[in-house]
Amino acid sequence: MPKPFERALELAERGRGTTRPNPVVGAVIVAGDEVVGEGWHERAGGSHAEVAALEAAGERARGATLYATLEPCAHHGRTPPCVDAILAAGIAKVVVGAPDPNPKTGGQGFARLREAAVDVNLLDGEEASRARRQNETWRTWIATGRPFVTYKAAVTLDGRVVVPGSHWVTGEESRRRVHELRAASDAVAVGMGTVRADSPRLDARDVEAPSQPRRVAFGRGPLPEGSELELLSGPLEDELRRLAGEGVQSLLLEGGPTLAASFLREGLVDKLLLFVAPTLAGSGPRWVGGTEAAIPLSGVEAEEVGGDVLLTGYIHEP
Repeated sequence: MPKPFERALELAERGRGTTRPNPVVGAVIVAGDEVVGEGWHERAGGSHAEVAALEAAGERARGATLYATLEPCAHHGRTPPCVDAILAAGIAKVVVGAPDPNPKTGGQGFARLREAAVDVNLLDGEEASRARRQNETWRTWIATGRPFVTYKAAVTLDGRVVVPGSHWVTGEESRRRVHELRAASDAVAVGMGTVRADSPRLDARDVEAPSQPRRVAFGRGPLPEGSELELLSGPLEDELRRLAGEGVQSLLLEGGPTLAASFLREGLVDKLLLFVAPTLAGSGPRWVGGTEAAIPLSGVEAEEVGGDVLLTGYIHEP
């Protein structure tokens, strides 16, 4: 049996894909050494994770410890405040993975609980990072008013985006992973240079995709005749805020070096995904240039994907 907070993270994932526009949240209630209640947020408008766990625990919740992946809410939305239910149930201690990032409501849940003499513990370290990253797109959307932007590139060991004599840079498994990323994103975008050179479709193919992402081109038009992409020609930050206002929480950026540099210079990339092929191209454009200053990354991880290596890192932690 996983530790209570690990279990809460697992439970939260059961709501993946059904809670929009809300985050995924899990909760576990422990009395002594026994788990007496579990719950997760199943769908928008339905019970929050804490309330579901409290209902499962019943009277056994009195004096117990509640583990939650996200700060319990203290405001009225489509459902009553979770804090009210926690206090009514007599929970003695609350352990939370991540604070509410909403600038209007963040911290209110903790304040209400502490005012009622509930012991509140906000985790740190790896557990806290996992809780924040579990809702990285929602957290950025709520906190900044723009989508969480992931820049993806396929590169050679010497940083080139083209391999002479080959249509592809990376292998089949990496290309399939890209389609999975598209299926999990609200929108996918390239620049007009990529549109003119490759006429990309940007849809998710040959993977499970409940719905297709919005497909966007940034830059000056016109789009080629027959293109199904949506042209966005305004300032990048303005366009991102407009997308966020239309419900786009996550944007996968697949453009070339020019678009990558533009987003990086304006501080609008949150996460980098580099699929690195075991190849030296020797010539050709590099995946990025012209950023003018060093950009440190955190949380860097490496994963083998077929014959390639996927490097993941954060410019802005969620």
